[in-house]
Amino acid sequence: MTNLRPAQPARAFALVPAAGVGERSGADRPKQYVTLAGQALMAHTLAALQSVQALSATLVVISPEDAYFESALPGFVGEQAWLARCGGATRAATVAAGLEALLARGASQQDWVLVHDAARCLVRPEWIEQLIAACQGDAVGGLLALPLADTLKESDEGRARATLDRRGKWAAQTPQMFRIGLLREALLKAGDAVTDEASAIEALGLAPLLVEASLENFKVTWPADFALAERLLRSR
Repeated sequence: MTNLRPAQPARAFALVPAAGVGERSGADRPKQYVTLAGQALMAHTLAALQSVQALSATLVVISPEDAYFESALPGFVGEQAWLARCGGATRAATVAAGLEALLARGASQQDWVLVHDAARCLVRPEWIEQLIAACQGDAVGGLLALPLADTLKESDEGRARATLDRRGKWAAQTPQMFRIGLLREALLKAGDAVTDEASAIEALGLAPLLVEASLENFKVTWPADFALAERLLRSR
């Protein structure tokens, strides 16, 4: 009689694309290394991810030319702290390279990957755990997102041209959680133009699950965002 070995449960890995330079931030260095509340911005991001026990490891993908990481994040060490210097010119290219790095380190195509923006430094472990709980039994996967509350305007040279219907509109956040193999296929077909992983999955004809998150999980992008993020971090 053949002895059938039970399938290994799918693991979950975090992937943080951090090869960008953050040109809109106005900072003198890539924004992920700007100091907030006494630490590099990305240190807060990684601390939240590393405190989630359901994650087998956290992989940070940086540019091959990055000269900041080791000095800015000396605490990112240990068996579950992985670094890959294979970032590309776009977010999609960096994530795709990160998926290959995960597979090279022993992850499987059926394992989950949670892609999270380095600049969403206010993410809380419980929000990540909520996403994992919602998606781990889903056929597609999903993302943290927030239903839009503001009235939406279409702009024409700085003037409101029209008011758009906000019903059914959500603002995408991260993490975004999908099977490694599925996301790898989706990014390969979608190319470098996609700005988030869910849009690549949608291009395959699939519908990612929307998991409601918090307004506080915003992406630090503009100069004023740094002061707001610092106030929120210090208030915790």
